[in-house]
Amino acid sequence: MGLEERDLKHIWHPCSQMKDYEELAPIPISRGKGVYLYDVYGKEYIDIVSSWWCNLLGHCNPIITEGIKNQLDTLEHVIFANFTHEGAIMLCEELSKVLPSGLTRFHFSDNGSAAVECALKMAFQYQYQMGNSKKTRFMCLSHGYHGETIGALSVGAMDLYAKIYKPMLMDTIQIDAPDCFRCPYYKNRDNCDCECFEKAEKSFQKYGQQTAAIIIEPLLQGSAGMRMYPPLYLVKLRNLCDKHNVLLIADEIATGFGRTGKMFACNHVAITPDLMCLSKGLTGGYMPMSLTVTTEKVYHAFYGDYHEGKAFMHSHTYSGNPLGCAAALRVLKVLKEEKILETAQKNALYLSKQMHTTLENHKHIGEIRSIGLIHALELVENKDTKKPFNPDLRVGYQIYKEGLKRGLILRPLGDVLYFNPPLNITPLELDKAIEITKEAIDFYFKS
Repeated sequence: MGLEERDLKHIWHPCSQMKDYEELAPIPISRGKGVYLYDVYGKEYIDIVSSWWCNLLGHCNPIITEGIKNQLDTLEHVIFANFTHEGAIMLCEELSKVLPSGLTRFHFSDNGSAAVECALKMAFQYQYQMGNSKKTRFMCLSHGYHGETIGALSVGAMDLYAKIYKPMLMDTIQIDAPDCFRCPYYKNRDNCDCECFEKAEKSFQKYGQQTAAIIIEPLLQGSAGMRMYPPLYLVKLRNLCDKHNVLLIADEIATGFGRTGKMFACNHVAITPDLMCLSKGLTGGYMPMSLTVTTEKVYHAFYGDYHEGKAFMHSHTYSGNPLGCAAALRVLKVLKEEKILETAQKNALYLSKQMHTTLENHKHIGEIRSIGLIHALELVENKDTKKPFNPDLRVGYQIYKEGLKRGLILRPLGDVLYFNPPLNITPLELDKAIEITKEAIDFYFKS
C-alpha cells in the first residue's frame, strides 16, 4: 500500500469529512523549506496558509531548528510546578518587552484552546475572589472562534463547529459582530464610527452585572472567513469593559506575532486587555505551546496563604516545555534581527496592489480585504448584491482542489479564499501564488 492508503486505514483527520478523502486523498509530505512543502513524489506546494496559520517564518527555518537541536541535548522537559528553567524565564522576559504595556504574568499551556480555557477560568475565579460572585457568565462576538474544547467552543459562535454540542456548552451572551462587507448600517470599515457597537452597548447594559469577561479576536475573525473590523471597535470595547467591570480577553492566537502588520492586533490602538491568549506563531509552527498572559492586578487576586484557597489550580503536563521555549526564543530573535515585521509591511502593500490589479474585477469576487499580509477574497454569486453562492456548491473547496493541482495550498473558509503566508515570503513567491489563484478561479468558473 502507498502512504495514502496506509493513512486512510488508520487516521481520522481534523476538521474533515473523511468521505471527501475518497476523491482527494491525503497528500503525503516528505519535507519543507521556506514557504514550500514537497510531497513524496517531488511536487512542490506553496504553503500560503502557513499550515493553519502557525508557520510564521518558513518551514525548517535554520535558526529555529538550531535552537531546538541545542535544547534537545540539555533538557527535553521538566515538571513546571515548583521547578523552572532558564528558557521559560528568558521567554517571559523577552515577551514582556513587546507585549502591550501591563501584561506581565505568564501561564503556560500547550495549545490555543487550552490557553482560552485557562483565560476563562482565570476570569471567572478572579471575579469570584474579588467579591463579584454574580459575575459568572461570558460574552463573545457572533461568528467568533476560540477553539474546540468545551469552554472555548462555548464562547465561539459558529454553528459549523458548535451546533451539535450545544447541550454540553455554557450559556454565553452573544453580541452581533461587525459585518463590514455586508454592513447593515451601509458604512465602510475604513471611515465609519463603528455604529454597530450599539449592539455591544445594549448587551452590556442588560448583562454587564452578571458578566465576568468578554472574549474577542481583535480586528480579525479568522475562522468566520477572515472578517475584519475597525480598530475603533477595540477602543470602545475597552472603555465599555472598564465601565462595567468586565474583563477583556484578547484571543491573539491567530493575530499575534506580526500577522496583522503589528506585533499584536491590540497594538493598532495601543489598548491592553486584561488577559491575552497566544499560540500558533509563538513557536513559529514548530512546537505545541501557548500562553495566557495577564496583569499584576489579576495575578494578585490569586495570591495569598495556602489555606485561603485562592490558588489557580490549573495545569498541563507540558506546561513550560523547554523545547517549545527554545523555539519561541528563536522566533523572537529572528523577528528582531531580520526586521521581519518591517519587510512584511512592505510586502503587504505589494501583495495588496498585485492582488487588486489581478483579481479585483472578477465578477465573482465580492471583496478583497486585508490586514497585514493576511488577504481574503470573498467569492459571491452576484457582485452587485453580494449574494453568496449556495453552500452546497462548495465553490471555495472546488477552487482549493484546482489550486492543489497547480501547487498552491489555498484551503478555504467556506467561499473565502485567503493568503496568510509566512512573514518572510518574497514578492516573487507572492506573484506565483496570485498567478495560481487566478488560474484556479478562472478554471472553475469557465468549466
